[in-house]
Amino acid sequence: MLYKGSCHCGKVAFEVEGELGMTVRCNCSICRRKGALLWAVPHETLNLVAWGDDLGRYTFGKAQIAHRFCRTCGMHPFAEDVSQGSGRTAYININCLEDIDLATIEVVEFDGRSA
Repeated sequence: MLYKGSCHCGKVAFEVEGELGMTVRCNCSICRRKGALLWAVPHETLNLVAWGDDLGRYTFGKAQIAHRFCRTCGMHPFAEDVSQGSGRTAYININCLEDIDLATIEVVEFDGRSA
């Protein structure tokens, strides 16, 4: 299924193809603060539709994940691992997807604080 998503102001927009099942609530210092529910997908299924100069990047700790955000509204629509080549993963914040009934989505807790 094709899902469409964006930041709050719409300057960062994307599409992602896949079957939305389980999501993860991570307790690392950034995910806990932004309240993200993350859906891990193969990076090649994420298609940026709009971003321009508005797509910011933030890394911390081991700098393995690039947390992406809109420089205009501050929303964090997705993150991505920074490795190169095949096998990369994108982490979609399902709170930024259109037409999702959050009550129907299974949420699993992940101890990112200890990872």
